[in-house]
Amino acid sequence: MAPRLTARIEAWPLAAPFRISLGRRSTTEVVVAEIVDGELRGRGEGVPYRYYGETAESVLAAIRAVAAAIASGFDRRELQLAMKPGAARNALDAAFWDLEAKRAGIRVAALAGLDPPHPVTTAHTLGLDTVERMAAAAAAHRDRPLLKLRLTGTDDVRRVRAVREAAPEARLIADAHEGWSLRDYARVSPDLARLGVELIEQPLSAIADAAIGSIPHPVKVCADEACCSRVDLDRLVGKYDAINIKLDKTGGLTEALALAEAAAARGFAIMVSGSTGTSLGAAPAMLVAQTAQFVDLGGPALLAKDREPGLRYEGGMVEPPSPELWG
Repeated sequence: MAPRLTARIEAWPLAAPFRISLGRRSTTEVVVAEIVDGELRGRGEGVPYRYYGETAESVLAAIRAVAAAIASGFDRRELQLAMKPGAARNALDAAFWDLEAKRAGIRVAALAGLDPPHPVTTAHTLGLDTVERMAAAAAAHRDRPLLKLRLTGTDDVRRVRAVREAAPEARLIADAHEGWSLRDYARVSPDLARLGVELIEQPLSAIADAAIGSIPHPVKVCADEACCSRVDLDRLVGKYDAINIKLDKTGGLTEALALAEAAAARGFAIMVSGSTGTSLGAAPAMLVAQTAQFVDLGGPALLAKDREPGLRYEGGMVEPPSPELWG
């Protein structure tokens, strides 16, 4: 019997509304791809990226468009050439990895030539809010080893100072989400460095970031929207100190592993993060996270309810996925 592809859109409510510089949302939509081969089933999840013009419907259509090819023997390696990076390829890539591992009777890590994964420290994200509310949120999570702050360019030093006072032992990273100007970075970053912020994600627009390489970096600057795959690396040298690898940007684990290796060889620090989806989407990223300096895979913990079984979070750590979940 030929492999059979199915795909569907799922909506997962968040535990609380989440705000970033681009807006506010209370539900996340994911697209699940499943490839069934006899009694074996491989699963993967992608989260549409509005930034790149994706919707749940467009991702679903892109997945379904390759159903006939998959039935004819289309595989994960052909997928890399046939589809562009994005959430659709990510969902399919993960489903292929999951299915290949089950066919071989081994875990995906072994299939990829990697050591068995171990638990990693993951960031807990504080959504963009007033100074007082972010301080209260930090106090509630003061024992977390790593906090990530969503910032906006206005009152950010006050926000970070309040968080630092509320959680004096936590490591801090920040995500400006393209919300700053070059002047904002030059003005704010020395204060953030003194407050112990170790990394700032994408302070400037990814399409207008040339000047970031012309000024000092008191805090490491991380390319997020500016880096999707290996083809982006050469133009990032001299501008960024780190890259943020997200499987929904790279188009899956296959490219993410290659990107991490190529970026490290060029001297970039590695951050691995995920979209706000379920544990099925975060599970493959755990393999890339094994050698990353910064990890932000707490998206499933922001849901009102996750998949069962899901990733296990405890004390700022996240455990590798069980075989029942993925891989």
